[in-house]
Amino acid sequence: MAVEKKLSMSVDRFEDITDPLLHGGKSYQLGAAIRAGLPVPPGFGISCEAVEAVVRAEPATCRGVVAALQDLAADSVAVRSSAIGEDSSDASFAGHHLSLMHLRSPEAILDGIRQVWQSGCDPGALAYRQKKGIAGPVRIGVAVQAMVDADCSGVLFSRHPVTGADEMVIEASWGLGEGVVSGLVIPDHYRVSRTGEIVETRLGEKDVAIQLRVDGGTEERPVEQARATVLCLSNDQIDDLRRLAIRCEALFPQGLDIEWAYREGELFLLQCRPISTK
Repeated sequence: MAVEKKLSMSVDRFEDITDPLLHGGKSYQLGAAIRAGLPVPPGFGISCEAVEAVVRAEPATCRGVVAALQDLAADSVAVRSSAIGEDSSDASFAGHHLSLMHLRSPEAILDGIRQVWQSGCDPGALAYRQKKGIAGPVRIGVAVQAMVDADCSGVLFSRHPVTGADEMVIEASWGLGEGVVSGLVIPDHYRVSRTGEIVETRLGEKDVAIQLRVDGGTEERPVEQARATVLCLSNDQIDDLRRLAIRCEALFPQGLDIEWAYREGELFLLQCRPISTK
């Protein structure tokens, strides 16, 4: 019984997570951001040991995950990897570990956790670990976060990711941010000074968007011409993003790679990690 309780208690709200070696980098950073008052959608992290117990279908841990889902009371969730060492300045693991969007039922979410764990053992992920010189066993935590049905979303670099210049770079598109990070679209591109001057604006090619399916999961949908040919962000929204980046840098003092989303005018911080060379 003691072991079952320990594993179930390893399913913790983001704001209660203080050890990146237990829950991984993503859940730890989201927890720190929530404690600092940043606009992070609620969620919880599942420790590496608890993820392995879910993979083994251990009843106590699966019940702990379902109980956490009930407490979260979200219509749907995103299930993302939070491996030990992931989202660090030396190793982002971007694109190597699986993320699953808009999962709705407990059964789908438990299965999603198992899929995310399996992705840590995929050949591409193992080759990346070897390239980065990461030794030891693969330890995969999982972050479960309330899904944001985004009107527009994207990424924000708190310094230029290529030149290193002390300016912010924003890339934005309609729908979910996966359209930007996967390269599905050419996003709108903005360069912004730290004091708020918009240095450059470049219209992208945003003729498709990734959006939520009614029955769960996501799909690509065409964007009507009138929206595809206009910028996603207003000047006020650009300034909101600039100020969010400054708040994030006060918490994580490195150049940052931030994933964000707007829904009905409200800004959400989805992920915050150091800029990495991949």
